[in-house]
Amino acid sequence: MTDIPLESLRRSMEGIVAAFLATCDADGVPNVSMISQVHYVDSQHVALSYQFFNKTRRNVLLTRMATVLVTDPVTLAVHRLDLDYEETRTGGPVFEVMKAKLAGIASHHGMEGVFRLLGADIYKVRSVEAASYWKLLPAPAEHYLLAVVRRCMGELDGCEDLESLLELSLECLERHFGIHHAMILMAETDAQRLYTVASRGYDSSGVGSEVMFGEGVIGVAARERTPIRIGHMTMEYRYGATLRDTARKTGIVASLPDEIPFPGLKNPRSQIALPIVLKGKLLGVLFAESEETMRFGYDEEDALMLVAQHLGTLFGLLQQDLETAEPIVETACPEPHDVVTVRYHPHDQSVFIGHDYLIKGVAGTILWKLLTEFQETGRTEFTTRELRVDPSLRLPEYSENLDARLILLRKRLDERQACLRLEKCGRGRFLLRAPRSIRLEKVSGSAADAAQ
Repeated sequence: MTDIPLESLRRSMEGIVAAFLATCDADGVPNVSMISQVHYVDSQHVALSYQFFNKTRRNVLLTRMATVLVTDPVTLAVHRLDLDYEETRTGGPVFEVMKAKLAGIASHHGMEGVFRLLGADIYKVRSVEAASYWKLLPAPAEHYLLAVVRRCMGELDGCEDLESLLELSLECLERHFGIHHAMILMAETDAQRLYTVASRGYDSSGVGSEVMFGEGVIGVAARERTPIRIGHMTMEYRYGATLRDTARKTGIVASLPDEIPFPGLKNPRSQIALPIVLKGKLLGVLFAESEETMRFGYDEEDALMLVAQHLGTLFGLLQQDLETAEPIVETACPEPHDVVTVRYHPHDQSVFIGHDYLIKGVAGTILWKLLTEFQETGRTEFTTRELRVDPSLRLPEYSENLDARLILLRKRLDERQACLRLEKCGRGRFLLRAPRSIRLEKVSGSAADAAQ
């Protein structure tokens, strides 16, 4: 290696300017071709996109050597990387990141459906050399992101509960990073899905909307536990009716009447999803998007990943049951003129108020337990501690995001303006507000079966 650090060339690997790959056959005859992606892996490795079995591919497998030219889109500086081929990956974080970027590049150039990533070829970088004879003078470096991250983390450290942390996180992204459309999703790893618990910048909050692992940039980031960033949007990674309809037709997602629309932009140009992880466990995903092409670069990815990691740490610190309840002020819940029917489907843990879908999953089971105990005993005060140890709820082994499920449930009840409400009354304690004229129905089978 030379004294030119590979990290300093990451802007040249964004794909804005095409890279050139040179190889030789057994007789030393050279072959030069354009390549879609040069991806930074670490300080000693890059990955090149393997899309076609052509002469370049045959040369690489024969000699296991290659040279690539990359160009900085700002300064036009060109660097030559001498490479030694190590392996081809057809799955995992590096492959998924490159697959997402390639889909965006193909869509941007009208080649969607033509470009398809067969593998990510991993190379060790033997040397880096400046190759250009001239270049533009670089603009003054703007080293502001570290200061932004520091201010953001300082503000987040002052949060005393999970709900304020969720809201302040998205507010900080807007004030400090200029990100106007973002959301936080929490993970249900046992069900291989994520659900939205907070959003900012959208016409509707979308609280409770779901994304399956592997679906779009959010689902891939969750499944692979790696940041996924796209600078040119592609239908393959879009959320909404088209993606959901395709998934249903292929049997990936069942056709159920219990869907909350995903609150994404209609025409995003850039998206980034960052996993929130604590001690190796996936807690959720921080997601941001923009109508601006190439809105998020490597520097933004690094900065936002630091914020996501800090969120994971704070989630863990705030998931403590401190039984220091504040005085409870009783307020009566207005009685409706008609009996309110709440239906529960144990098959998918979905809850309906009347025939209108409210929530499902663990949050649905929690609400059903609270309502059942309220109807049987009149009890209205509960603690998160008792929910964690209740075997009937069958909570996942890791239930650190139990508070997030309660926040989701409370927000859904508030948005629906239901006669049911959840109110905090202290750390780890909350009240259920429900009318006496309530009827509970436990329905056998799934919601889809009931609808047929």
